[in-house]
Amino acid sequence: MPTPVRRMRFTTWRSLATAVTAALMASFLAPAAAHSAPRESTPVYSYENAIRESVWVDTGLDGDGDGKTDRVAVDVVRPRELARQGRKVPVIMDASPYYSCCGRGNESQKKTYDANGNVVQMPLFYDNYFVPRGYAFVGVDLAGTNRSDGCVDVGGRSDIQSAKAVVDWLNGRARAYTTRTGTTSAKATWTNGRTGMIGKSWDGTIANGVAATGVKGLKTIVPISAISSWYDYYFAKGAPLYDSGPDWLSDYVDSPDARAKCAAVQQKLVDQAPRTGDWTPLWTERDYVKDAGKIRASVFLIHGMQDLNVRTKHFGQWWDALARNGVERKIWLSQTGHVDPFDFRRATWTDTLHRWFDHELLGYDNGIDEEPMADIERHPDQWVTSSVWPPRATSATTLRPDTGTQAGVGTLGLRTGSGTETFTDDPALGETDWAAHIDGPSAEKAGFVTEPLTRDLRLSGSSKVTVTATPTTSTAHLSAVLVDLGPDTIRDYAAGGEGITTLTDRTCWGASTAGDSACFKGTEAKKTDVDYTVFSRGWADLGNHASDTKGVPLTPGRDYTITLDLAATDHVVPEGHRLALIVAGTDKDLIDPPSSTPTLTLDLSRTSARVPLVGGSDAFARATAGATAAAPGPSVLDGVGAPRTALPVPGEAR
Repeated sequence: MPTPVRRMRFTTWRSLATAVTAALMASFLAPAAAHSAPRESTPVYSYENAIRESVWVDTGLDGDGDGKTDRVAVDVVRPRELARQGRKVPVIMDASPYYSCCGRGNESQKKTYDANGNVVQMPLFYDNYFVPRGYAFVGVDLAGTNRSDGCVDVGGRSDIQSAKAVVDWLNGRARAYTTRTGTTSAKATWTNGRTGMIGKSWDGTIANGVAATGVKGLKTIVPISAISSWYDYYFAKGAPLYDSGPDWLSDYVDSPDARAKCAAVQQKLVDQAPRTGDWTPLWTERDYVKDAGKIRASVFLIHGMQDLNVRTKHFGQWWDALARNGVERKIWLSQTGHVDPFDFRRATWTDTLHRWFDHELLGYDNGIDEEPMADIERHPDQWVTSSVWPPRATSATTLRPDTGTQAGVGTLGLRTGSGTETFTDDPALGETDWAAHIDGPSAEKAGFVTEPLTRDLRLSGSSKVTVTATPTTSTAHLSAVLVDLGPDTIRDYAAGGEGITTLTDRTCWGASTAGDSACFKGTEAKKTDVDYTVFSRGWADLGNHASDTKGVPLTPGRDYTITLDLAATDHVVPEGHRLALIVAGTDKDLIDPPSSTPTLTLDLSRTSARVPLVGGSDAFARATAGATAAAPGPSVLDGVGAPRTALPVPGEAR
C-alpha cells in the first residue's frame, strides 16, 4: 500500500493507518488460496447461487405523513460462499427512483422479483460483474418509489436520507426489517460497511448528495452525468431552462402509493420553487456544492461535454468544489450527451471501474492511484489524458469583443473593444442558427471571431462572460456560447442517441442467470461532419444583474451588467480554425423566452469573456500572431441539428 511519502497524481492519498487497515481488509477478503497481496478481484464466486434478499431500512422520516417513519426497500445480491465462511464483503450501491417507473440503462431495465419478493433481475451489469468478484450489490428504491414508503422530494432531505440511511444500516447505525410493515429486524452482519455509490443522472445525484453529508462508511462515489445543485437543473441565473418544475418530476416517478399520500410534498415543490427563478430555501437544501467540505469519499466523476440534460455546469462547479476541499478525485469527459460510459467506452470503462472499486473498497494496490487524473475524448473514440485537470498551465484569460466591418460580425482579441452591437431576441432561433450564420450580419445575435489560429488553442475548465446591455423592454434573457469554427467529425450529440448508435449484437459483462442476463446490446459512435462546434454555453435573466438569487424588472433604456456562467468543458480549437463568442437572447429549446421581445445593445468596452486557456494569454497571443483574414467560406455553416426538445427528466434511458 502507498506510504505517506508516495502521492497520488490526482490527489494526496489516505493516511498510512487507513491504508494499512484497507490492506488488512483486502487480505481478509482475498480467496483462501492467495499467498501474496492481490491486485485484482477475480470472478470465483457463483452469481447463480448468490444470496438474494430484501430488507426495509427505516429512514427516521415521515415524509408521507402517515404517522409512521418511512422504510425504503433495499434489494441485496451477495456471494453465498463468503456468507457461509463468515467473511464480510464491501458494498456497491445504486440508489434510484427509476427501478419500477422508467427503467435503467440503454435498454430501460427494471427490477423484477420472484414469488417470494426477492429480486431476480437487477438492472445494469454491476451485480453480474462484481458479485462473483466478492462484492455485494445493493439496489435502493428511493422514498416514494417502487416498494418504498415516503415521498419523492427531488433531491431534498427525503431523497438523500433514503440512501444515507442505507449506508448507516450497512455500518450498524440504522434499523432495518425483513418486511415493509413487520417488526423482525434485519442486520447487515455480512458486510464490513465499506460502501461505494454509483449511478447515472438522478442516481449519481443521490451519490453526490449522500457524500455531501459526510456519512461514515461511504468510501467512494461514481457519479455519472449527475446534478450538483438542483437550482442549476431548472434555472441559469434566473432564466428558466424548462417550462416545468420539480413537482412534475416528482409525480413522474412517484409510486401509486406515494401519489395517494404525497399531495403536501407536491404542493411544497410548487410553492417553494417559483418559476420566477428566484432562489429559495428549497434550493439551498438541494445544493450539494456548498457542503463539499464534508465529503469523506473519493469521487470518480463522468460527464458528457455535450450533455444538454444535466448540463455541464454541474460537473464543473462540483469538480472545483472538490478541488478546493482536497477531495480525492478522477474524471472522464466524453463528446457525448447524456450517455453512460458503458455505452460509449464499454471495455475500458468496465476495466477502469473494476480497478477503481478494487482500490477504494478492497484496498488493492493496483496502481490506479498513479494514473492520470483525467481522460478526455478529443474525437469520437479517440482519448487523451491529463495528469491533473484542468492542466496546471491553465490560466483564466480575458478576451474582448470589438466591432468589425459589418454589423453583428465583430472581432475577438486581447485588447478592450469599443462601440456597440445590437440584436433583437428571436425565441424561434438558437445557438445552431447563430453559429451557422456567424460570418454574416443577422438581427438576432452579435458574433465575435478570431482570425484562423496559427496554433492549437486548448480551453480547459469553466468560462464566464460579462455583458453590459441596454434592453428596450422590462424583461430580457441572455445567452453566450463559445464556438469552434472549422471542419471536424464529432459525435452527433443532437441525434436521438446523443452520440451513440445502439446495435443488435450483444456483449457480456459478468455472469448471467435465467432471469438476469449480463449481455447488453453493443453501441458505436454516431458521427457527423460539421463546419462548427458549439462547445460551451451559458444563460441568464438580465433581471438578475444585481443578484444571483433574485430578479427584478428592468428599466428600458438603462444599461445593466451581468456575468453569465458558461459550462465547463475541455476543447481544443485546432490550428486553422477560428474561436468565436456569440451573445444573443433566447437559446431555443435550451432556455425559455422572456415575457417580452427585447432589443439589446451591447457596450463592447464593458463586455468580455474570461476563458480557461492552457498557457493563458501568452498562448492566445501566439495562436493569433501572424493570423490572416479567413478566406470566404459558405454563407451558411453546417453543424449538428437543433437541440432536441426533451422532458426535464435527469435519467432518460440512454
